[in-house]
Order: sequence, then C-alpha cells, then structure tokens
Amino acid sequence: MTQTTTPDQSFILQKIQPALLGLMDGSVSTLAPIFATAGLTGRPIDAFFVGLAASVGAGISMGLAEALSDDGVVSGRGTPLLRGAITGVATVMGGMLHTLPFLLPDLRTALSLSYGVVVLELLMIAYVRWHFMRSPLGQTIVQVILGGGVVFAVGVWLGTLGARP
Repeated sequence: MTQTTTPDQSFILQKIQPALLGLMDGSVSTLAPIFATAGLTGRPIDAFFVGLAASVGAGISMGLAEALSDDGVVSGRGTPLLRGAITGVATVMGGMLHTLPFLLPDLRTALSLSYGVVVLELLMIAYVRWHFMRSPLGQTIVQVILGGGVVFAVGVWLGTLGARP
C-alpha cells in the first residue's frame, strides 16, 4: 500500500519541518556558549565571535545531517540537498539572532537585548510548532520555553563560575 501526501503535508515535511529543526537547534544550542562566554570574559565581542562560530558550525553540521538522513524517496521529505540547505540556513539564523546584540560594546546592553531576542525566538518557535505542526499551544510554549530556559540558565551559570571579578 502506498501512501500519498497532500501538497500541505509535503510543504510541512519538506520545508517547515527542516526549518523548524534548524531554528530550534540554532537557537538553543548556541545559548550556553554565548552566555557563558559573556560571563567569563565580560567582553561582548568575545561572545559575538563564539556565537558566530557556534551558529555557523551548527548550521554546517545540521545541514549535512539533514541532507544525509534520507534520500526523501521513502519518507516523502523531498530532496536531501534542499532539506539540508533549509536546515543549515535556519540553524545559522536561529543562532545569530541572539548573537547580533553582542556587537554592541556595552555588555549590559548586549545582554539585555539578547535576553529579549531569546524570548522572541522561543515564542516564534512555539508559534511555528503550533501553527504548522498542530502541537497544542500551551504545551508547546511550556516545552520550548522550559527547554530553552534550562539551556540558557546553564550558560549563564557556567559563565558565573569562572567569571573574572
């Protein structure tokens, strides 16, 4: 028995799901290194470069992982190259959104702005999960905010352990 997918299902499988995967990974996986670096060095530019490296590295890794995960024939998930590109670009974007404030020279301003960006990122991810993946909104917000919050807190905590006085 063969299973056919509707155009909406194909769009979600081939575009939304890879983009969501990338946004979640880029947003969450870069939080701890960026905020730990900001706390450890006290220099926003150091946090920026760590965020840039983490975002680009994660984008390459996630893009390759998605492209190599399957050929799309059996799963209906579309061409590996397109899925990998979508995932990779979304991963870089997810990591860079809260990294960009660290281009500001004042650490407190950069941190405050970045905290706000993180909240907006997590809410955006929850919205996409709710809207396209039809996940229950309350449950999705709790999962995304809680998961992102734990990683964020670990980064801040680690940054305070070795922070210079």
